[in-house]
Amino acid sequence: MKLSKRKNRLDQNFFEAEGLDRHEIERIAFETGFCKRNSGKIKAPEFLIYFCLESLKGTVSLNDIASKMSADADTDASRQAYQQRMNAECHEFFKRILASVMASKNRLENPNAAAESTRFSRILVQDSTVVRLPLRLFEIFSGVKNAHTVKCNARIQGTYDLLAKQFVDFSIDPYFRNDLAAASDLKVEPGDLVLRDRGYFSVPTVRDLKEAGADTIFRYKHKTKIYRAKSGEEINLLEYLEKNGSMDLEVLVGKEKCKVRMSARPVDQETANLRRMRAKREMKGKNPSKELLSLMAWTIFITTIETEELTFESILKLYGLRWRIENIFKTWKSHFSFDRIHNVSEKQLRVLLTARLIMIVFINQRLYGPLSELAKKKSEKRISLMKFTRFIRRNIDFIYKIINIEKSPGKTLGTIVKYCTYDTRRRPNFETQLEQIILEMNELDSSPLT
Repeated sequence: MKLSKRKNRLDQNFFEAEGLDRHEIERIAFETGFCKRNSGKIKAPEFLIYFCLESLKGTVSLNDIASKMSADADTDASRQAYQQRMNAECHEFFKRILASVMASKNRLENPNAAAESTRFSRILVQDSTVVRLPLRLFEIFSGVKNAHTVKCNARIQGTYDLLAKQFVDFSIDPYFRNDLAAASDLKVEPGDLVLRDRGYFSVPTVRDLKEAGADTIFRYKHKTKIYRAKSGEEINLLEYLEKNGSMDLEVLVGKEKCKVRMSARPVDQETANLRRMRAKREMKGKNPSKELLSLMAWTIFITTIETEELTFESILKLYGLRWRIENIFKTWKSHFSFDRIHNVSEKQLRVLLTARLIMIVFINQRLYGPLSELAKKKSEKRISLMKFTRFIRRNIDFIYKIINIEKSPGKTLGTIVKYCTYDTRRRPNFETQLEQIILEMNELDSSPLT
């Protein structure tokens, strides 16, 4: 991207709304050891911004970085000088910037009162995505290796707060560190609701969340032992569902006998068959058990939300919100080549991935979030995350206009509304679904959950 001198002045406040003006970025650069003297040729603020913007393209050429810095920031450092800066100190510098961006609030956002939950302080969704890496990094990150193929992968964990519309945590892990291993990393607070798929499920995890004052919803994980809460008698889940057709019981799960609520309802035949086909495909030649295939005729939840006023239908709607983080990862892989990695070293890889995470957070909560609220207020339309991301990918210069939207809100917002809003359709979009669910919960008894 060719930046003019006029736009270069804007670089000084690119991250200003996140509390990161030029002096703060330089302070972090010196604290982390990325910069060691004031007379150095590489200017930390410009390097940070140019590197992050280049990361949107899928690759980052240090030669391009050097030429851009020379042309636009009067920094005459060689490509080799930037290569030498791809070290642990640089990664720590970018990690600190990522933490600061995640901690910032949406300065333009004025959330609708309907989206404020009286029942949960945060609704956290956690998920991971796999990124293909150069084979040279296999010994560090592992991957898939057999007689026919070798693939090197990293696993990126992300946690997103649906109510605040911002990420609260990221990690870049080796592929062998699966979701279950990462489940205990999440730091929760009293009043949180955690939504995760069954890959994160373990009874100790549920117990720890309860002890921390948080609630959770999981899909039932096959072969999890369940017992009647009063008698301790083991329940054969399939027999119970076939006999009763549904379920909503307080039960004990696992050898730890953790008390939870189990709620289940049948699904239509088409959905059940689709689940069975997916299970057979994912097991790669192994045949799922007859019991597992039969249980796919029901949707089964394990939750710590004990109040019966929150029905199965409400639990199903809440759990469905988990797809938001998967959509964010899918959007970035589709439009910003997030999983496109050229042949780099481990240190440069970590810097590159952290730069991309910075831009995910920046665009999501600094651009998309505030614009969504403005568009809803001014035009009663909702901005599609997929369309907005695609628009930014093709018009990266437009980022600067959105940053300074107060100077020409009508024209800038009009362009976004014209090209990035949802089409008219019967099915409600994500923002509408979230507000409807929160309103439903707020109408329930607001007494503390036990």
